[in-house]
Amino acid sequence: MQLKHMKTLLTPQDGAAKITALAWAPNNTKLAVCTVERVILLYDEHGERRDKFSTKPIDSKYGKKSYTVKALAFSPDSTKIAVGQTDNIIYVYKIGDDWESKKVICNKFVQQSAVTCLIWPPDQNIVFGLADGKVRQANSKTNKSSTIYGTDSYVVSLAQNNSGKGILSGHADGSIVRYFFDDEGSGDSQGKICVHTCPPYALCWASNSVVAAGCDKKILVYGREGRLTQQFDFSKDIDEHEFTVAVNSPSGQSVVVGSYNRLRVFNWAPRRGMWEEAKMKEILNLYTITALAWKKDGSRLTAGTLCGGVELFDCCLRRSIYKNKFEMTYVGLSQVIVKNLSTGTRVVLKSHYGYEIDEVRILGHDRYIVAHTTDTILLGDLSSNKLSEVPWQNTGGNEKFFFENEHVCMIFNAGELSLVEYGNNEILGCVRTEFTNPHLISVRLNERKQMGVEDNKKMAYLVDLKTIAIMDLIMGFNVGSFTHDSRVDWLELNETASKLLFRDKRLRLHLFNIDTQIKTTILNYCSYVQWVPQSDVVVAQNRDTLCVWYNIDHPEKVTMFPIKGDIVDLERADGTTDVIVKEGVTTISYTLDEGLIEFGTAIDDGDFSRAVAFLETLEMSSETEAMWKTLSKLSLENKQLHIAERCYAALGDVAKAKFLHNINKLAAEMAEEVGGDGTNYYVVRAKLAVLNKDFKEAETVYLEQNAIDEAMEMYQELHKWDEAIAVAEAKGHPELESLRRNYYQWLMDTSQEERAGELKEIEGDYHAAINLYMKAGMPARAARLATSQEELISNRDLIQRIAAALIKGEFYERAGDLFEKTQDDQRALECYRRGKSFRRAVELARVAFPSEVVRLEEEWGDHLVSQKQLDAAINHYIEAGSSKKAIEAAIQSHQWNKAVQIIEIQDPSVGERYYPKIAQHYATVRDFERAERYYVQAGLTKEAIEMYTAAGKWEAAHKLAVTCMKTEDVAVLYISQAQQLESQGKFREAERLYLTVDEPDLAITMYKKQRQYDHMVRLVKQHHPDLLQDTHLHLAKELENDGNLRQAEHHFVEAKDWKAAVTMYRGQDLWDEAYRVAKAHGGVNASKQVAYLWAKSLGGDSAVKLLTKFGLLEAAIDYATENCAFEFAFDLARTAMKTKMPDIHMKHAMYLEDEGKFSEAEAEFIKASKPKEAVLMYVHNQDWDSAQRIAEEHDPDSVSDVLIGQARFAFEQKEFQKAEAFLLRAQRPELAVKYYKNADMWQDALRVCKEYIPHKLEELQDEYDREVLQRGTRGVEALVGQAKEWEASGEYARAVDCYLKVTNKQTQDTRILEKCWSKAAELAVKFLNQSKGLEVIQVVGPRLVEVEEYNAAAEIYLSMDMVKEAIDALMEGGEWNKAKKVAKELEPRYERYVDDKYKDHLKNEGKAESLIGVDVIAALDMFVNRGEWDKCIETAEKQGFKVLHKYVALYATHLIKEKNIHKALDLYVTHGAPPNPQNYNIYKRLVSDLLEAPDLDKAEAYKGWADLRDMLQNLCENMAKTSEANSAQHEEFESMLTIAHYYATRSACLGQQALESLAAKLSIAILRHTDIVPADKAFFEAGMQCRTHGMNNMAFVFLNRFLDLTEAIEEGSLDMLDNTDFQDTDIPFEVPLPDKQHISEEKKEEVKEWVLAVSMDQQVEQSLDTDERDTYVGSLNALNTGISSLPCVITGYPVLRNKLEFKRPGKAANKDDWNKLLMATKMSHSQECQDVLKFVGLWCGATPNPTYTFQ
Repeated sequence: MQLKHMKTLLTPQDGAAKITALAWAPNNTKLAVCTVERVILLYDEHGERRDKFSTKPIDSKYGKKSYTVKALAFSPDSTKIAVGQTDNIIYVYKIGDDWESKKVICNKFVQQSAVTCLIWPPDQNIVFGLADGKVRQANSKTNKSSTIYGTDSYVVSLAQNNSGKGILSGHADGSIVRYFFDDEGSGDSQGKICVHTCPPYALCWASNSVVAAGCDKKILVYGREGRLTQQFDFSKDIDEHEFTVAVNSPSGQSVVVGSYNRLRVFNWAPRRGMWEEAKMKEILNLYTITALAWKKDGSRLTAGTLCGGVELFDCCLRRSIYKNKFEMTYVGLSQVIVKNLSTGTRVVLKSHYGYEIDEVRILGHDRYIVAHTTDTILLGDLSSNKLSEVPWQNTGGNEKFFFENEHVCMIFNAGELSLVEYGNNEILGCVRTEFTNPHLISVRLNERKQMGVEDNKKMAYLVDLKTIAIMDLIMGFNVGSFTHDSRVDWLELNETASKLLFRDKRLRLHLFNIDTQIKTTILNYCSYVQWVPQSDVVVAQNRDTLCVWYNIDHPEKVTMFPIKGDIVDLERADGTTDVIVKEGVTTISYTLDEGLIEFGTAIDDGDFSRAVAFLETLEMSSETEAMWKTLSKLSLENKQLHIAERCYAALGDVAKAKFLHNINKLAAEMAEEVGGDGTNYYVVRAKLAVLNKDFKEAETVYLEQNAIDEAMEMYQELHKWDEAIAVAEAKGHPELESLRRNYYQWLMDTSQEERAGELKEIEGDYHAAINLYMKAGMPARAARLATSQEELISNRDLIQRIAAALIKGEFYERAGDLFEKTQDDQRALECYRRGKSFRRAVELARVAFPSEVVRLEEEWGDHLVSQKQLDAAINHYIEAGSSKKAIEAAIQSHQWNKAVQIIEIQDPSVGERYYPKIAQHYATVRDFERAERYYVQAGLTKEAIEMYTAAGKWEAAHKLAVTCMKTEDVAVLYISQAQQLESQGKFREAERLYLTVDEPDLAITMYKKQRQYDHMVRLVKQHHPDLLQDTHLHLAKELENDGNLRQAEHHFVEAKDWKAAVTMYRGQDLWDEAYRVAKAHGGVNASKQVAYLWAKSLGGDSAVKLLTKFGLLEAAIDYATENCAFEFAFDLARTAMKTKMPDIHMKHAMYLEDEGKFSEAEAEFIKASKPKEAVLMYVHNQDWDSAQRIAEEHDPDSVSDVLIGQARFAFEQKEFQKAEAFLLRAQRPELAVKYYKNADMWQDALRVCKEYIPHKLEELQDEYDREVLQRGTRGVEALVGQAKEWEASGEYARAVDCYLKVTNKQTQDTRILEKCWSKAAELAVKFLNQSKGLEVIQVVGPRLVEVEEYNAAAEIYLSMDMVKEAIDALMEGGEWNKAKKVAKELEPRYERYVDDKYKDHLKNEGKAESLIGVDVIAALDMFVNRGEWDKCIETAEKQGFKVLHKYVALYATHLIKEKNIHKALDLYVTHGAPPNPQNYNIYKRLVSDLLEAPDLDKAEAYKGWADLRDMLQNLCENMAKTSEANSAQHEEFESMLTIAHYYATRSACLGQQALESLAAKLSIAILRHTDIVPADKAFFEAGMQCRTHGMNNMAFVFLNRFLDLTEAIEEGSLDMLDNTDFQDTDIPFEVPLPDKQHISEEKKEEVKEWVLAVSMDQQVEQSLDTDERDTYVGSLNALNTGISSLPCVITGYPVLRNKLEFKRPGKAANKDDWNKLLMATKMSHSQECQDVLKFVGLWCGATPNPTYTFQ
């Protein structure tokens, strides 16, 4: 938002004249300004001063200057102004709505302290602050004030939030206090929220932020709970002064803070969630801002200053004009002012949620406004100024808006219809529908008041094409839904939404009563229908009849009028209702009976007396009768009994009228007796309930008054004895038994034996009840009672009597049931059969007579067939095995699929009988595929073909016919059928038949006979496209002969022979038609030709007039001359266009020239004033004398042309000298040069040029050179010849240039090129100056190199002492020895240069073997780059130890990357492991890769471990001889050597069964080194070895540790590892966590299962084995003594007793293990074991007494 100065409302004064307060009215029409003189000025919205009034002190005795006005505020309705004064009072002035209203004080609020600030929030009281720190409120209605809250500090400012439901107060101690009248569900706290750094004189509450500023030049922003969120510090700005006042925009998204000469603007950035400072508004000499007020629509800001000035600023983000009708002013991100440019009305569109408004559109005949934000949609009615904002997710702008209903906007999006009521901020309703046509949706919102109904909002809409739903929009549920049998195309609710009219596609009009859910059809062929406004009267049209329903509650009562036109509209105004009917071009009005319409209105208003008075003026008719009925019903419901009596009397219902008369009489008596209207008297209420047939209500009324006898009497009068007895029983009436007897006697007297029997049954007198039932002819009830009582069912006589009665009455099923219950199954079955109760019969037969079941099923089927229940009979026939009957029943019941299913399981012969009927059915329903199948199965192929033919499916018929008929027969059949159709005039059907049998010619002939040429042409185009043009021509000629010229023209044009059409019209002398055709199809030129021929046929003036009419006179003359009709052309030109005569003469001359009539042509050329053309004619014909004569007589300028012509002819005749002479006479030597050039006579050309035009000689010479160069070999020869000529003439520079022009573009013969270039160089060196010679050499040398004449190039370079260039040429040609020789002899300093180039050459060529003799390191690098490692190592070996190991390291690194560890090991085993520090990482990598490698815990892995061991032993020995001895690196490699030795020894032991126990010990000893060896792998191998050798305790511990480690690897941490089991061992706790698992999942699962199994074993303990030291067997350190033992070099176990010492200190072995190894080696002669002993001897030194040798 930016501020733009608009105007000065009040001019500032020279001195201080402070504007103390400003305020804008909420309706945006008034601005109040209070000056220092305490006068309030009133301005209108445009800034024009309209009024003023003075304020007054609390008491006049204090004088007018005893106070100052601190604040102004308008009331929410903008009719009052509150003025807060420092003399402890607030005045409220009533200023009215218009400017003429008198200003009067309407409220005074006297206070105990000075008023310091004041606001008037909407819907609240006046809120003001006092100097004593209190914040109070004043009620303008009660004229009382009260304290909201109090503080101890002066109130310096007040601010309200956007809704006005909360206030802020700023105090002199810096505190800011918040108070809510209603927190609107925000949950924000009240009370002091923060303390500002100074008194917050500038305070406002914008959006969710509190902005405060004061004298410290800082603007602080506080959050909702008072936390500081932003700070704008201007204290370092020396031009800035204290902040005096602040105001926020109505939307809360902008804040303006005033200070000295400045207005600082801050805007809320919703996407960033923070305040941003906009461009500051600085106005010099404005002085301090003392008051600010923002117009409520956000469009204007007013500022008052210390000097009494009032400035008006425009506040907007942007403006735009919409449709040239509306001005859109964006005053904030969430607020837009929409102004109608024609009327000047304004609407403020604002997002209540503070969302940014993206787009504003005016729709619906410029009446409705639509705008989008990110989460809502804003809608409004500009005419009523009702605005709505409802939540709306961004759907990409795909919504469709419908504004047909002026109360609600319908929004359709993605199959969902939403309703928004204008002025309501919630979606009224939302339904799923695909039908958005306004005629298919009806919404009614409180459009007519109803008795007892306050809020009535309903909508009717289509769920699908045939289903209508009516929804209560208030409650949100459907109040009605029904499906119609046809598609609905119009619907509308009445204004009270109690009835729905709808029309379907068949033009039937229906009425649906929403209350009763009854649908009624009220009119057929309805073309127009409409509810009459403000009534329930319906107007509709049926063909030529106007139908009016004045009382729609009785739709059968309709008033009809004949009309002649169509109803177009319905108008109701000024107490009349007119139906507008358009009859032809006139419009007629039919006035409806307003009285009848008024009746409905009176009923709706509840004014029944008015309705009666109205009805009494009408004669009785069907309409008025319906109205009397409606009124009677309503008046009775509303207890207006006199009116109800009058209604029934009018209707002739004497009984009800008399009954109501008696009730009214009774009510009148009671009214006199007890007061009131008497309708509340209980007897009146009871009788009314009886009248409404609500007897229970009447009973309740009587019993409430304890009038039991009246209640019983009422029931007895109505002969409701049961209810009377029930009342008597309930109340314990003494006459109960008498009442029962009377009831029984009355039943007997009235022959109600059945009811008497029921009484006896209830009393338990069953025999009497049965007798009564039998007497009443109800044996079934007697049977029911008998079968329900055990004592009765055993009475055979009784049962027989009942059964006989049942059979007599044909109650066979009940009789059968009775027999079945008495175990007489046979008679029961017979009764069931006779009564056709086959279900019961079958159920009984299944139990008692199984053999009868099949026959019963068939009988059941026959019975169902006789009852026309054929589909039900099918299954029974199937059960009975009667397939034929089942098939016939299925066919007769149209169960075709079931019939087919039954037939398919029968013998094929069965199907032949029934398939024709089935096929006929499928043919009828146009399921031709099935019909064909069944016709074919029935052997009736011909019928199938006829079916297809009758249906017009010729292709299918033909396809079927081909399969079962001969081709000739098919053709004959189809052609005969087609001929029949042709004779019947069904040409399209006949055509299809002809085409089906591939006889298009017959179809073409048929159409030709019928003269249906369009169809004929269509078929020709389709089947004979090559004959189409001929056909068109043939038809055109026929039609021409018949005189049908227009159609003939059409076919000529279609044949692309429009010229024939023109000829046809010309032949008929129809020139205008010929001209039209030519112009339409031949274009402009053709039309001109026809016009010309037309004119020619007319001749004379007529021709001129015609051509002038077409604007073709000049064109016709041109055309005549072009076509040699010169006489006609001369005739036209002489008559109307003499200016064309010379042109005609000219063309005539040209024509005569072409005809060889030269003398006549000459005369015409002279007449045309074109003598030069005559000269050229004679020149062209080589009549030089005549040409000369004409030129001399008529055109002297052409003499030279004649000479040139003679010269050209002489050149053609090879008479060059003569030709040259003619040209020189004509002074055209340049033409002589040109002709010599064209004749390739360059020497003559050069000669003439040199003599007559020497300035062009050089240009000609260059052209000659280019010409020669482009001739290839011939050109080369010419160049060489020319060069030799130049050389002979001493022109050496030209000769050199000539030689240099010979390039490989002219010839590829290097011999010629070398010769020419060498000659050029030779001449340049000999005869040209040194610089020119050097230039030539620099050109020739590279050219010779380019054509690979390296020696010649070198010689040329040397001729100019260019040694380096000569050497380069030789080297480029591979002449290395010559290059070295030249360098050595002529310039020794280039020898090194030649050698370097030679090396580079060898490198580039990859000649490593040759490079060895020159640069061995380069050769080795080349071997490396080529991957020839073996050659590289072999060569490096010859170059010494240092070079060798450089490339060994490179090779090893390469092998490691390739995962070829063993080959890398072989490399160091073969060549030794030097103690180079740069190699240490390689050695460590080899160790780690081998330790991590899988499947090396086998005997076969010995070679790899031995190689690693030997390499490390070699390395350690080498390191011992250097300064690295005993260093940390040395010790680390020693440890690795020990590990490698253990692994090698273990592999050797695994190969010997006798030594496997040693292998287990070695695996256990390796655990000591898990800081180097992968821990999970080490524990797994140790555990498995222990498990193999029965050391289950240790196996359990080690494998448990292995599983813990695998979990730690998965989790990436060892923190959860339990080290308890290894507490007193030398197995390290802190080990590197492997980055991956080294053991496969299968092995891990195997370990898990074993550990789980062993953990259940009581014999296995989770402990490590100990030795005599009471220490873990593998530990080198004793637990109790701390003595450390040496590890055995064979097993790694500690050496305790029987020690075998070696020569090298610190090396020992357990004698038992040593002897075991020796013995096994001796017995097995194992090479691996021998290698182990040999290594031990080298590593440890020989044993003191070696006992064994191995041979």
